[in-house]
Amino acid sequence: MTLLPGYKLGVHLCAKIQLQSFRMGVLRSFLAWLSVPLLCMCALPFYVLRPFNPDNNRLLGWTIARTGRAILGMKRPLEGARNVPKDRPVVVIANHQYNDDLFVMADLMPPHTVTVGKLALIWLPFFGQVFWLGGNVMLDRAHSRKSVAAMQKISNAIIQDSKSLWVFPEGTRSKGRGLQKFKKGAFYAAVTSGAPIVMICNAQYQNKPMSRCGKREPVAIRILPPVETTGLTIEDVPDLIQRCHQQMAEAIASL
Repeated sequence: MTLLPGYKLGVHLCAKIQLQSFRMGVLRSFLAWLSVPLLCMCALPFYVLRPFNPDNNRLLGWTIARTGRAILGMKRPLEGARNVPKDRPVVVIANHQYNDDLFVMADLMPPHTVTVGKLALIWLPFFGQVFWLGGNVMLDRAHSRKSVAAMQKISNAIIQDSKSLWVFPEGTRSKGRGLQKFKKGAFYAAVTSGAPIVMICNAQYQNKPMSRCGKREPVAIRILPPVETTGLTIEDVPDLIQRCHQQMAEAIASL
């Protein structure tokens, strides 16, 4: 019976710490996402002066990711940075878990990179406008023919303009449920353009605070050696998808 008051006190303190951690985590998340439209608003004049220049995306992505991680208190160990070719365009594929992936990976864009996003992004204040002015690809999921035409246009841009492409091949957020089935678009773009595929794997994480001050858990990233597509044809795409999915799943499981 003498341990009962101490036990109650311990439970009370534990609950208090958890509540404080939750509140600080919410505050950090709010400030991190508040920084996104503010940074996009500041960057908008540069996008207007250099419209459809994909290097705008790399510079803004670097700024948003570093700012967001600093606010969230998140560390991001990185392996394999040298596996991204610097002398030629590439098709980057990465696993997509939460919206916070923007802070985890946006500073890893190669030079002259455009990304793929859904058409609804255009309506987000400031972010949607810089996304469009960055020459990124907006896919209309309600009209598959338009989406296919857009990916074909990107294939041509990879060849003619030496642009790189960043795609989340799962097509949606997995929310920590593991690597989902890949869609074909990125792989068709890689094969038809002959660009190598670079796989960026981020460890499974939960976008929740891990300390009393609301800091996030570290999210490790591993960049795998590029997969060459020279000499491959459309008939090779299913096997290519399977190989890339297996390699990424194994890498994510080991992080």
